Amino acid sequence: MADKNILVVDDDYNVHEILEMYLKEENYKMISAYNGEEALEKLNNNKIDLIVLDIMMPKMDGKEVVKEIRKDNEVAIIFLSAKSEEFDRVLGLELGADDYVTKPFSPREMVVRIKTVLKRIDSNQSNNNVTEREIIEYPNLKIDLSDREVKVKGEVIDLSPKEFELLILLARNPRQVFERDHLYERIWGLDHYGDMRTVDVHINWLRDKLDLDYIKTVWGVGYKFVSDSDV
Repeated sequence: MADKNILVVDDDYNVHEILEMYLKEENYKMISAYNGEEALEKLNNNKIDLIVLDIMMPKMDGKEVVKEIRKDNEVAIIFLSAKSEEFDRVLGLELGADDYVTKPFSPREMVVRIKTVLKRIDSNQSNNNVTEREIIEYPNLKIDLSDREVKVKGEVIDLSPKEFELLILLARNPRQVFERDHLYERIWGLDHYGDMRTVDVHINWLRDKLDLDYIKTVWGVGYKFVSDSDV
């Protein structure tokens, strides 16, 4: 995991000071930004592997920043916020964050979360490496893994990285029942500390975007992918 660039965006100088000390121990390079506008500038001018992004900041808050980033960039993002309510955590995930950490936080735990997100991304990139053009097709659904493009009834739909990973895993294994904790482990990483309900939330978003009755709930267990031909 060495030589990874971590962009820390927070208007609290103490956060930068403490995180830099711990990140250096793991051979990460830390780049600092103190407001949303500076964060976008640093992202454009540097190769960034992960962003630790505070929500409450001057000039442009974290929610606005992540909306701008997600227009054309899938860089990993960990939200940092003083708010711990479930609504705020879910909103952070909905906006496209990979994880959500509340203040005050343990710098050691933050480093573990960073390592976990990066490990999961590296693993998924390796698993999804396509040497030949791979396309998964079902009635009204076409998934192009090479272009990371999903079409429903011929129209391209916009999926977040996590939604895309969930869809690939389910669609590649039709009729197989995946337990929630297995999906959690595969998509969010082995050592993720989040809320298991994250799986349900992302499945619901994926169903809404697909608008196809392919993802079935197996009550008390998890989910499976079933096409019309499997019914």
